[in-house]
Amino acid sequence: MKTDFDHAADLVRRYDKDRYLSALLAPDDARPGLMALYAFSTEIARIRELVSEPLPGEVRLQWWRDLLEGTEHGAVASNPVANALLQTVERYRLPRQTLVAMTEARIFDLYNDPMPSLNDLEGYAGETVSSVMQLACLVLNAGEEAGTSTAAGHAGVAYAVTGLIRALPWHASRQQMYLPSDVQARHNLDPQTVFRGEMTPELEAVLSEMRAHVRHHLGRVRKAAEDVPAKCNNAFLPLVLVEPYLKQMERADFNPLKNLLELSQLKRQWLLWRGAGRIFQRI
Repeated sequence: MKTDFDHAADLVRRYDKDRYLSALLAPDDARPGLMALYAFSTEIARIRELVSEPLPGEVRLQWWRDLLEGTEHGAVASNPVANALLQTVERYRLPRQTLVAMTEARIFDLYNDPMPSLNDLEGYAGETVSSVMQLACLVLNAGEEAGTSTAAGHAGVAYAVTGLIRALPWHASRQQMYLPSDVQARHNLDPQTVFRGEMTPELEAVLSEMRAHVRHHLGRVRKAAEDVPAKCNNAFLPLVLVEPYLKQMERADFNPLKNLLELSQLKRQWLLWRGAGRIFQRI
């Protein structure tokens, strides 16, 4: 019979392959907690895909907030991800407010409001992705603070922004824009051209700046790496995929509005396996 943690792992395997493959390389005792945390992140990240309008999405996010803040939920017993998450929170003393903040940040996903600025994008990435890495470090460090907040902050921005660039055609198809308005303005990009699927020099200039910004944060992660205990390295393992993704984006034949960028599972597995022992030398 499957446990709640097995169900959480199945969800991560279906919808967040990079983190799933990374978690498989984590120590056995930490793996269930990592899968529960990643499953929660996956659940709230994909809510927009499950609802037809924002209000039901906000209701779903409120359900998670109520759960984390201690409001009784009769349906928790039938939600294996919720059960696995609560057990993980208790075992590793994860700060519930950090998880609540993740749900609040995901409200942005439910609407088509433009991302106002690069600073706002970094804040969004920090609450949705950096927080996951920081919490993963707590799981890997048996619930003890490991001094990884600086590395996790920069790592989350690098990984999140890369993911948003990869998903550009998907977001554009539903008139949603994560490229910051101030960066668009700097390069005279008309967002309507993106929504129409038109590749322009202005869009390439925006994407070039965003890729450079990702690499800037990778550099900051490398500088902070000496503060990361070895037992927390697995939380940062997905970062070894960032540079390969960026290089694919820079190929002359790659159209960011037509191609939803993926690496083959075999290549991802090899990169993650190779990077598992030397993560900060491979990013």
